[in-house]
Amino acid sequence: MHFDLVQSISLNGSAGIANDDRAGSKSTCAWVIDGATDLGRPGLLGEQGGAAWLAATADAGFSISSADRLADSCRQMFDHVAARFAAEKRRPVDHVWELPSAAFAAVQLNGKTMDVAWAADCVVLLRSGEAVRWCTPMPNRVTESASAAALGLGIGAQALRSPAVLEDRRAHRARPGRRVLGVDAAASAAAMSTASTAVALGDSVLLMTDGFSALVDAYAVYRAEELFAAIEARGLAALGEELRAVEAEDAACVRYPRFKRSDDATALWVRVTGVG
Repeated sequence: MHFDLVQSISLNGSAGIANDDRAGSKSTCAWVIDGATDLGRPGLLGEQGGAAWLAATADAGFSISSADRLADSCRQMFDHVAARFAAEKRRPVDHVWELPSAAFAAVQLNGKTMDVAWAADCVVLLRSGEAVRWCTPMPNRVTESASAAALGLGIGAQALRSPAVLEDRRAHRARPGRRVLGVDAAASAAAMSTASTAVALGDSVLLMTDGFSALVDAYAVYRAEELFAAIEARGLAALGEELRAVEAEDAACVRYPRFKRSDDATALWVRVTGVG
């Protein structure tokens, strides 16, 4: 069995600002990556921001991986990221919160089994027959929303430009025990979670960064099974427009407390096909 790409979408959060998400697929593997917004001064990786650099480098690492099992594909990607960071870093790292980090989720077919790997808040949703279920933990924005609200309703309309928000996010990123994709291969491997599930011909898999899964958790527009039904009926582009409409109606970030008006939003829809 293999994956067919059905649809994909990747929207940047602000016009003219680089998209720090990436998504890709090949015959038996698919992935999404969400680079964490840069909080340090420019130049660590030249003219490219660290978030975009990490997302693009991890995307390339998955593309060139050759392992038969997902955990090994991920480790090859981690090694690729670490090697490129060592080669391309332009200046010393002044603070731990400057280090590029990202969330990711990936799936890989192994016979009639689909392996799943993730770190942080990218998610994977599987539709098998009439059943729809999460292969990763359900998206949950409660803690982030509470943190944004605690700094003052509407703080997200300032798009991380407030000194208070920047200080808060730097402290959050510097905390010990973060489970993220980073530039240290061993730390990334330790942060990765894995699972496996049986799949069958015709099953659909939806991989999402948290900017897109906000339709389910932050904005509660859809439940999981409703999301898949809407995508199959209207397509990812229509849901992307709906996502941005919800955010535009709350441009002040008051009804839905958050740290920026719109986040980069990426979704990848693949279908299991081929010989059973």
